Amino acid sequence: MTTVQGTVAAGFEGVRDAFEANFTDHGDVGAGVSVFVEGECVVDLTGGVVDPVSGRAYGADALQLVFSSTKGVAAICAHLLAQRGQLDFGAKVADVWPEFAAGGKADATIADVMSHRVGLPVIDERLALDQVLEIDPVVDALAAQAPLWEPGSGHGYHALTYGWLVGEIVKRIDGRSIGQFVAEELAGPLGLDLWIGLPEAQDHRVVPLIAMNPGESSFDLTDPDIAPLLEDLATAFLDPNSVTNRALHLNGAFNLGGEQGLAWNRPEVWRSQIPAANGITNARSLAKLYASCVSEVDGVRILDDETVKKATEERSNGRDQTLIVPTRFGLGFFIPSTFSPLMGPASFGHAGAGGSLGLADADRKVGFAYVMNKMSANLSDDPRTGGLIAAVEAALA
Repeated sequence: MTTVQGTVAAGFEGVRDAFEANFTDHGDVGAGVSVFVEGECVVDLTGGVVDPVSGRAYGADALQLVFSSTKGVAAICAHLLAQRGQLDFGAKVADVWPEFAAGGKADATIADVMSHRVGLPVIDERLALDQVLEIDPVVDALAAQAPLWEPGSGHGYHALTYGWLVGEIVKRIDGRSIGQFVAEELAGPLGLDLWIGLPEAQDHRVVPLIAMNPGESSFDLTDPDIAPLLEDLATAFLDPNSVTNRALHLNGAFNLGGEQGLAWNRPEVWRSQIPAANGITNARSLAKLYASCVSEVDGVRILDDETVKKATEERSNGRDQTLIVPTRFGLGFFIPSTFSPLMGPASFGHAGAGGSLGLADADRKVGFAYVMNKMSANLSDDPRTGGLIAAVEAALA
């Protein structure tokens, strides 16, 4: 019997039931879920173990790397600067980052970057992991190279490059690294356990990720619009020369297994700033951040309604040139689609490889997050988050 600890407000007991079912029905090992409604925390649960061998409890002090759920955090940083009048999404990237004009990108806009339309899902230069963790070699490579397609003419998921692009834009405008910006503008005011670039003093709290089992997927294989594309996606994922594989693994710099284990479980990876993928947090902090984008939380409101409206307007929709299946984006966020249903029409957020998810619902003033150590093979729409979201919606109804 899995031990679950934490709090659930009256009426939200079904979320606890769904969370417990994730361990019995969906193979969860250690995880957390949190929900805020109109600024109040109504669910805050952790459960399971750090690893099956030690049996050490996955408790409220646990921190988890959340992969691409980090992208939503990076997007919030950019939107906060826009809300303050410092960032213009319609401006050219080269206006704030002159070196970016190289390679035929002079007219690319910040909106192109935020909506995965700038044509830089991969880098041409082959960089070793230690070079990648230095950040500047990646940023310089992205500034110098030509895009795979004319910026703005199509979209393809910038699985890792998105973060360094957004991070450099934030740095050029604000002067602070995106990790420092998160610490001072988001984590500090809201009291969050949230880092892009983890301080060494927090290493002992990080729960190692457990690699995915091949063959797991939540896609509907009977869907005639999706099923034919999944074979293409699987083939591309395994081809080290494909855009898909190169985008997800940065030309092999980041492995997802092997003799040395997950690269993402290494402290040197936690220490770097990879704003698309190495955010480290817990469910309560991620849900609270999203809640602060749609309501006041502990006297703090990060984004206002007008900013959220602009952030969630559709900018990209259709077949993704990286992921092959259809995806849909606003400015930095997933918006509801078959690929990522989220919590319905007014929701926005970002999933992470393996199953994590942070989102908000602007109409119902909800902030939601789920984090876990056992990865699944889903890029989005994980059945564990699906069951939790259904339980949240039932409680709200």
